[in-house]
Amino acid sequence: MRNHSVSEFILLGLSADPQLRTLLFMLFLVIYLLTLMGNLILLLVIRVDSCLYKPMYFFLGQLSFLDLCHSSVIVPTLLESLLSEKKTISVGGCMAQVFFVFSTGGTESCLLTVMAYDRYVAICSPLLYGQVMNQQLCIGLVWGSWGLAFLDALINILVALNLDFCDAQNIYHFSCELPSLYPLSCSDVSASFATLLCSSLLHFFGNFLLIFVSYVRILSTILAISSTTGRSKAFSTCSSHLIAVIFFYGSGFLRYLMPNSRVTEELVFSLQYSVITPMLNPLIYSLKNQEVKAAVRRMFRNHSLCFK
Repeated sequence: MRNHSVSEFILLGLSADPQLRTLLFMLFLVIYLLTLMGNLILLLVIRVDSCLYKPMYFFLGQLSFLDLCHSSVIVPTLLESLLSEKKTISVGGCMAQVFFVFSTGGTESCLLTVMAYDRYVAICSPLLYGQVMNQQLCIGLVWGSWGLAFLDALINILVALNLDFCDAQNIYHFSCELPSLYPLSCSDVSASFATLLCSSLLHFFGNFLLIFVSYVRILSTILAISSTTGRSKAFSTCSSHLIAVIFFYGSGFLRYLMPNSRVTEELVFSLQYSVITPMLNPLIYSLKNQEVKAAVRRMFRNHSLCFK
């Protein structure tokens, strides 16, 4: 890394009130523990229940692992800043957080697209589903999602390392993200901004477009089903994924399409997609999916029988 005249940043994202910081610490600690517990239980259920050895649940397990990673990149720093009077993070640590937030968020964007394709094949070509969504393709799609996201994050962080930070240190956010660093730079940010804009258009908006096209085809197929029961059953297989997509992209778009300022709404949307969504995803899939609910009941029933 280049030498920076500023060696650390100060995260001023949430509150300066000590009593409110204590309450926020307890709240986000509970959310983080629920995130860990929910996603680990879902991973365990998918691993041990043979009824869930299907491509859809293989991708769901990957999503749970990603939510664990994404939450663990952000929430521990958030909790530390709420407890500590000195809310600092080194420039190197900040850039590392930017990289991992970008890579885990980018992987989740790709994985949601892969899951949309899985639902498209299942509903639009059910007779070919087992042949098309074979194990080799599923593993390749997951590795491809990780690879594309890490490449995207690496390109952005290499360009961002050329930024110089001279005097300003205060980041009005609870974590390090590229848009929050631009106002602090005393060098030209146009190259980094252009790289971020291009990667966002190609990566996130590109994935969103693929998801949108997949659901247009899915919706047209569902509407062509003659029976109401058939339509309801077909839609129920993708409703959980659709809710997860709305949470992820809805809050993410609102965060990054808003101008970078100190407004409370920016922090709320950031908390939504980086802290709340990883906690909600296991609930969405376990409450809306009958097979997952049945598998969770079987696991806890078998566990209780072992202690009798």
